[in-house]
Amino acid sequence: MLINGSLTDSLSGETMEIKNPYTGEVIDTVPKAMAADIDAAITAACEGQKEWARVPLHERVKVLLRFVELVRENHESLAETLCRDNGKPYAQAYGEIGNLFVSVPAFCEKAKHYYEEVIPAGQEPGQEHTLQYVKREPVGVVLCVIPFNFPSNLMSQKVIPALLMGNAAIVLPPSGNPLTNMRLCQLLDEAGVPAGVIQCVTAPGAVKEAAVTDPRIGFISLTGSTEVGVHVAELAAKNLTPCALELGGNDPFIVFEDADLDIALSEVYPGRLVNAGQICCACKRFIVHRSVLDAFTEGVMKIAEGLKSEDPMRPETKFTCLINEAAAEEVERQVNMTVDQGARILVGGHRDGTKYEATVLADVTPDMDIARDMEVFGPVIPIIPFETEDEAVAIANNSIYGLASCIFTENSRRIARMASRLEAGDVIVNGASRLRTFEMPFGGWKMSGLGTEGVMCTFDEMTRTKVIVLKDML
Repeated sequence: MLINGSLTDSLSGETMEIKNPYTGEVIDTVPKAMAADIDAAITAACEGQKEWARVPLHERVKVLLRFVELVRENHESLAETLCRDNGKPYAQAYGEIGNLFVSVPAFCEKAKHYYEEVIPAGQEPGQEHTLQYVKREPVGVVLCVIPFNFPSNLMSQKVIPALLMGNAAIVLPPSGNPLTNMRLCQLLDEAGVPAGVIQCVTAPGAVKEAAVTDPRIGFISLTGSTEVGVHVAELAAKNLTPCALELGGNDPFIVFEDADLDIALSEVYPGRLVNAGQICCACKRFIVHRSVLDAFTEGVMKIAEGLKSEDPMRPETKFTCLINEAAAEEVERQVNMTVDQGARILVGGHRDGTKYEATVLADVTPDMDIARDMEVFGPVIPIIPFETEDEAVAIANNSIYGLASCIFTENSRRIARMASRLEAGDVIVNGASRLRTFEMPFGGWKMSGLGTEGVMCTFDEMTRTKVIVLKDML
């Protein structure tokens, strides 16, 4: 672990085995942190943050751009680590690491133009001679809870803006595949982030609560399941610790009768089957007009039939395994339950250890769990037919989730109507719901989360407002 500028074992001396999800082999061991390790990290962060906040922004930017260059020098080895650690196909892992070349400079540029404001004198009666200076200050220590599916992307969405705003960041990586986050934190340390300001603690699930409940934490940024997010919010509420929670989704992929089916079908693999479907904003409910149902279903079946689980280290691999066997077993259970409720498996439906086939389900009805509140975190495509626009909206909105959504149509009036009627944090037109740029505000409605993150908005979340009033100055 990286605690207060030093690579260290857990105070308990215990370790956890890290396994390659595809092969099952043990590829490393990492410290099994205890509450005392977390306490040490928070203590160091509180001290380090005070000094870091005094470092001018342009110097912080230099440090983080140096980090980008270190990532560039280690691009291939980082991608290999992510591939073995996560089971993600190498090409996708290489691309995810490469995203740091986009996200970090973007946050740096935004930080340099994140100006403070002045309320001029005379804006209201009695204040003709008073200036009000509105500034943003660090929240202190930011707790960054990273999920397994995109450890590099989501670390950059949390850690980089935290550091730029003068905060310290404590990274809690996913317990089962922490190696990518550990290596990136070491590179931040090597780039010049001071001791205590960036730390990485490999804590199993329950031990993470020691950080969440610590009153010295100024902000919690978490990406994970809705169940975990609700629990974290409950724990954080005891200290009124603010949170940004990016949680689960059951995102609709709506295909209207006038859709360009070639475009819609071209979005099925990137929208649902990349990373074996383990994406919060992946398309998870395929709501298709009956007039194009057969053609769309046939096209989806061909896509699914063409994907076989292969060694993620091969550059040409597009489809591989889930993060662990428990995850694959859960997808298997959910598919079997949906079949018991009346659906039919057209393609796939079989599991082999951590591997689950790309699966297409027909005869799915709006009252089934999979069509409403059951998020399937795997390569499963349930197809739900509809007749009218109102029916499509009703099916799409009949869920506790509201993360993202997408529609396929050539009708501009329908685009405007659907964009306003869908209950989701974003609506993608003629593209899959998993489209997420670093610039855009990303966050869900309903049980899909609290707050937003992205270049446009994260600094607002990771700072707090202070007003300095200069009375009778004019």
